[in-house]
Order: sequence, then structure tokens, then C-alpha cells
Amino acid sequence: MDESGRMPDGTERPGWEEDDTAAVVRTVGKLIRLWRERARMTQAELGAAIGYGLDQVSSVERGRRVPKPEFLVNADEALGAGGIIAAMKKDVAEARYPRKVRDLAKLEADAVELGAYANHNMHGLLQTEEYARALYGMRRPAYSEDQIDQYVAARLARQEIIRRVSPPTLAFIQEEVTLYRPIGGRMVLRRQLEHLLEIGRLRHVEIQVMPTGRDDHAGMAGGIHLIKFKDRTAVGQSEEQLASRLISDPKDVHILELRHGILRSQALDPRESLALIEKVLGET
Repeated sequence: MDESGRMPDGTERPGWEEDDTAAVVRTVGKLIRLWRERARMTQAELGAAIGYGLDQVSSVERGRRVPKPEFLVNADEALGAGGIIAAMKKDVAEARYPRKVRDLAKLEADAVELGAYANHNMHGLLQTEEYARALYGMRRPAYSEDQIDQYVAARLARQEIIRRVSPPTLAFIQEEVTLYRPIGGRMVLRRQLEHLLEIGRLRHVEIQVMPTGRDDHAGMAGGIHLIKFKDRTAVGQSEEQLASRLISDPKDVHILELRHGILRSQALDPRESLALIEKVLGET
């Protein structure tokens, strides 16, 4: 990519995080353009036929926007592609998610236990779509709408482990302040608190609240995310200001497990925590 923001082949830089899957999106875009030209349709005509604007169709064809499944299905039908474009849904679905999120989701998919402590906003696996969108919308430097869509979709996809047939045991600790911080506004927070109560009542999920008034606190070093597997091994994941890293050294993982265990003993128990969440919801 040169200083003008263009790729080596002359196409524009994508509007999302660049990795090896960008090639998939550019290929699908070219495929759609070729079928559109074969059908002797303009971008505006294709957009009108499938319910998208000219700019959206143009962005997809140039490889700047990741097309949604319905875009591919509708374009396939409108262009008479006989299933060729629609067949790219699986490949494009993977490309919708940043690599670091895909890798984390794969680890979580193999988990038998997951433990987490979130200190300044709701943990990603507990967030509603509105809450996640508001959270990504306040990032600085600002994300583009395509990037926000990509990250929100990836976050919601990770949450599938909560509802799967054989889910892992999930233990979340939320700092009390996260129950009051109105990310996205009052109504978004209300729906987020209602969602917490719904998830917290599932048999395999425990949500605990760490009271602000505690004078002894094992989580002052920051958030914790632990993933444990069937073979009794475990990894941690650390979110930093500009990067996310995997923690696999057994000594470091043990430290995170120790801190998470102490935090659980310091926090309100799950029943007390749900009662507090209900109280805050009533006041919001």
C-alpha cells in the first residue's frame, strides 16, 4: 500500500482492518462487477434491484465494503449468476471479522470454562448490539461505519457460545461502575441491564459485581479474560491501549487465575449481584 492509500494493484484501501482476508473481499467484489457487466446493468440498477444504494454497490465492487449475506443472495438472483455469487457467503462471513477476533472466537469455541473481569464497560460476551455499537462509535480516532459494522458483527458472533447446546461454564465479574455508565444513553443502558439479568439467570452463567467500596481489590492491574480447555490447559487474553495479546506462559496464566479467583471471593455473590443489577435497572 502506498502513501495515497491505494493497494499495489491500484485498488483503494479497504474501509476495515486489513489482513489476508481482504483478498477474499476484493475477489468477491470483482466477481459481482463482472456478472453485473455481463447482465448489462449499471451499479445504480443493481442497487435498486437488491435494495442497496449506488455507493454501497460501488464500495462492494471495489473491495472496500464487506457484503452481507443478503447482498450476495439478492445480487446472485438479480444477475442470474446461478448460485455462484451466493456460494461465497461462507468465505465472506469469515472475512467480516478481524483476524484477532476470529482467533479469539476459535479459542472460546473450544473452551470448557471461561472467566472474565471487566472494569470499565460490560464484557464483550455480555454486550447487547446497541451497547457494542455505541462503544465502538466512541473510539478515537473514529472508526468508519464499515469498521463499526465489522466489529459489532464479530462481537455478536462470539456470543454464540453462550447459547450453544453444550456451552462452557462462564464466570463474569463486572465492576460496579459499569452498571451506571450510560454508554449509548439511558435506554441503551436499560436494555443492557435487562440483558445482564437474562444472561445471569442461565444455569451455566454466573455474573458477579465488584462493589466500588471494596478497600481490597485483586484486579487493579486491569481486565482479565481466561479460557480453559478439556485437557486442563488454559490461556489468557489481554487488551491493551493499542493491541491485544495472547498469554500462554503457564506462570502468567496461573497469576491471572489466582487474581480471578480472589476477585470472585471479593465480589458480591451471584444472587446478590443480580439483586443489585435489578435495583440499578429500577433506578435507571
